[in-house]
Amino acid sequence: MTIRRVRYIIFLRDVLMLSVSAFGGPQAHIAIFLDLLVKKRAYLSETNLIELFALCQILPGPTSTQTITALGYRIGGSKLAYLTLLVWVFPAVILMMAAAITVDILNDQNISLEFLRYVQPMAVGIVAYSAYRISISVVSSIDGYFLMALAAVCSFYLRSPYAFPVLLFLGGFITAFKYKQQPKSEKLPLNINWTHFLAWAGVLFIAGIFGTFFSFLPIKIFENFYRNGSLIFGGGQVLIPLLFTELVEFKALLTSEEFISGYALVQAVPGPTFSFAAYLGALIMSEWGTGGQIAGGLLAVMGIFLPGTFLIFFVSKFWEDVKRYRVIKASLEGINAVSSGLVIAATLYLLEPIPLTQINYALIFVTFLVLFFTKVPTPFVILAGLTMGFIMS
Repeated sequence: MTIRRVRYIIFLRDVLMLSVSAFGGPQAHIAIFLDLLVKKRAYLSETNLIELFALCQILPGPTSTQTITALGYRIGGSKLAYLTLLVWVFPAVILMMAAAITVDILNDQNISLEFLRYVQPMAVGIVAYSAYRISISVVSSIDGYFLMALAAVCSFYLRSPYAFPVLLFLGGFITAFKYKQQPKSEKLPLNINWTHFLAWAGVLFIAGIFGTFFSFLPIKIFENFYRNGSLIFGGGQVLIPLLFTELVEFKALLTSEEFISGYALVQAVPGPTFSFAAYLGALIMSEWGTGGQIAGGLLAVMGIFLPGTFLIFFVSKFWEDVKRYRVIKASLEGINAVSSGLVIAATLYLLEPIPLTQINYALIFVTFLVLFFTKVPTPFVILAGLTMGFIMS
């Protein structure tokens, strides 16, 4: 066995360790990545990891997943990168599909899901806290706050999945005119390999054609998740308004209770937040039996993760040259502000189906305060809600 192959195996083992221990979303994941991948293994420098993480934050797709997949790509090319993706998402995907199948079995047996009643309002509190964290992190100007508020209002009242890409484009377009405020830097000629971009665009086009003209549910699932995976800027929190609007309100493929409960459960699972797609895909295919649910979960996972993977492979090769352009830098301000507004709207979406009781509002408020004032990990908050639900049920 060559030294290179041994290095690849060790790297994949490290990725597996991260996949079962990394809780808390991208902001928590980066600290864990720094500890294991930089300080312990020295796969790259701290500066390089932070720059790679920043690049992934401004691309559509799951930030943590793109970061660790891009690192696999740097170390061993495409084959190792795709293996890295599989190892990273596998534990969370299995857990979320199992959760979906369990929920469906309980429904079929007319067994009450009352034990989930407390995690639903707690999930709203988590999304509200995410909206706060994102807004203070990426919005810093009057224009940004205006775009954030406008995006929140528009997305809340329009209630259409087609509104989200338009809002993101308009946000980037508006702030692109502020490019003169960005510092000048030397522009270098771009040497672009279009292979992965064409792969992303080709799959998007073909999936769109099949999704439009065929009503076969598995095709619909892949197309829905691939399209949304191509539009999500800002990580798992921004996933919520897009998928809730399309799957619950626009197409009625799921109930709001199923959706909110799944989002709460994914907070207690290690690995990528985007594994939520496995739960949703499996529940959508509930009438197809267990085999169909597994297929639905896997199709949703492929759809949600592939766009970000294609795009990070495409952009990472020439990012150092692209980020020198002031228009690109300026447009990111608007895209990030709109993304923040979408998460604020998501808080309102998820609040609507929650029964208007004092205990539910108390749970939302207390969850927000716990995350704001303490360092209690989100999984512990959700596990406390599940425990309380079991006891009260």
